[in-house]
Amino acid sequence: MPNQPFYAQGLRFSCVRCSVCCRYESGFVFLSEKDVLVLAKAVQMGYNDFIETYCRWVPTAFGAARLSLKETPEYDCIFWKAGCLVYQARPLQCRAFPFWKSILASSNAWKSASASCPGMGKGTLFMRDEIESWLHAQTADPVITKKI
Repeated sequence: MPNQPFYAQGLRFSCVRCSVCCRYESGFVFLSEKDVLVLAKAVQMGYNDFIETYCRWVPTAFGAARLSLKETPEYDCIFWKAGCLVYQARPLQCRAFPFWKSILASSNAWKSASASCPGMGKGTLFMRDEIESWLHAQTADPVITKKI
């Protein structure tokens, strides 16, 4: 059928917990309200204290800023210490990987991301409806933004 996404027959992925997506390169883990509430509870902090301690505002080109987790000077996620310290409470962005709009934009984008992730293309077969439910979840639970 025409106009089918490249993942119409599903994609394989199983996280091998290698932490490549959590370390070594600068990046952003953008947070929704739900993410902050869950993470704050996991580290036994209040909402505002959590944001002050573990988050930063990342400016966008549109006069706004988005809330992201901080990272260490080595570019590791602030919650990475020989593994994810908040794995059960990790943000939607982390849970949804690799089913992000940018990675699912084309088969070339998928292949490019696969080059650094040993779990992509292997393991569990995620069918189109599951993949699209991850995309929908990311739209339904937007990142916290503020005007700057």
